[in-house]
Amino acid sequence: MVEHWLNRPRLLIGAAVVLVVLSLVVELEFRTRFSQIGCAVLLVPLVVAAVPVLSVSLVFSGHGGREDRFVSPNRSNRVLSVTNVAFSIDPVYQVELETGSGWSARHWSLGTWNTRGGDFVRIDWSGPDQITVTGRHKLTVFDVHPDGSLSEPRVLPKQSDPGAES
Repeated sequence: MVEHWLNRPRLLIGAAVVLVVLSLVVELEFRTRFSQIGCAVLLVPLVVAAVPVLSVSLVFSGHGGREDRFVSPNRSNRVLSVTNVAFSIDPVYQVELETGSGWSARHWSLGTWNTRGGDFVRIDWSGPDQITVTGRHKLTVFDVHPDGSLSEPRVLPKQSDPGAES
């Protein structure tokens, strides 16, 4: 869980803001009366606004939704993670490729896919170094380079199933 938080800058930025506010409050006793009042006038709205934003951010962060993980058939250090990041009933999936392991793992974003428009039906490893995102009407194919980075996506029309009726 900590590793997930450290790979997402939102939590780090929030922690930095909290530490800056805390340092300003600690320094209040060494300032003049006028500067203490001015600092308090600026800090109160900031704190009032930050509490709901941070609580919503923590509740609806990436781990708020269901996460599926798919390990590459040829390399155990390459994992696809599919996380539901939607605030509603209709799922919206954030897809990432994680290469490596531990603190040195790299996260490569394949994008965010909406199920409502039919952009996302499923994702799978379609080859040793190839990922395919299947939608209702198109296929999006990513090649994985030897260093673990991703190629630009290729969008292909979906082949209709010969046995299926329209």
